[in-house]
Amino acid sequence: MKRYIIFAAIGPFIAGFLLLLANTYQSGYWTETNSGEVAKLFAVFLKSLQYNYLFGIVPALMLGAIDDILMHVRRVAPVVRMLIVAALAFTGTALMYASHGSESGPTQFILYGLVGFIPATLTSWLAHKYAEELYQPAAATSAQH
Repeated sequence: MKRYIIFAAIGPFIAGFLLLLANTYQSGYWTETNSGEVAKLFAVFLKSLQYNYLFGIVPALMLGAIDDILMHVRRVAPVVRMLIVAALAFTGTALMYASHGSESGPTQFILYGLVGFIPATLTSWLAHKYAEELYQPAAATSAQH
């Protein structure tokens, strides 16, 4: 259960911020950056935070489920599991966002792919670090019998 909470709480937050950064960069808004523009960026992020969770919680939970399934496969190491989940998130977000609009190319594909890759890697790592503590004592007691 901790795994899903980690994915649902952290994933949409980070992905929403990265999506805002990618859209801001693509629109050419960052040509001259000053503190006022950075403050506007964070104001827009805070105003759109509810929508990040509204539209991002289901994909985050889907990635959490994939991570949970891969965690139960003993031959898959944690780093490989993180990379599989991150690659799926990269591919999904890149195909969803980068193929739309008048400018679609490798830059957009990579930028929007990172919107999924970074939160998926981070949440998978956090789930490995904090959520698997529940499973380790059960594995230790079953090994003793």
